[in-house]
Amino acid sequence: MAFRSDEDKKAYWRKNLNLMFVLLVIWAVVSYGFGILLRPMLDAIPVGGVGLGFWFAQQGSIYVFLGIVFFYAKKMRELDREFGVDEDE
Repeated sequence: MAFRSDEDKKAYWRKNLNLMFVLLVIWAVVSYGFGILLRPMLDAIPVGGVGLGFWFAQQGSIYVFLGIVFFYAKKMRELDREFGVDEDE
């Protein structure tokens, strides 16, 4: 199915890019911020025998990334339906 107008197409991509930007910022904060910059401070909090900063650097950023992938898929499905470009007909 196609977009109804050029304005719909622009609005769709604006919302898509905004969503991607927010999710990339979250991922950067978690992986770079928590795993590298804030690691010394977060290591004071024990999680499973290691510091929280180490956990974020090794495991947490991966879990957050997987959560972001599923969240993005869900939100894009909703966005596709909103603009009438979903694959379900």
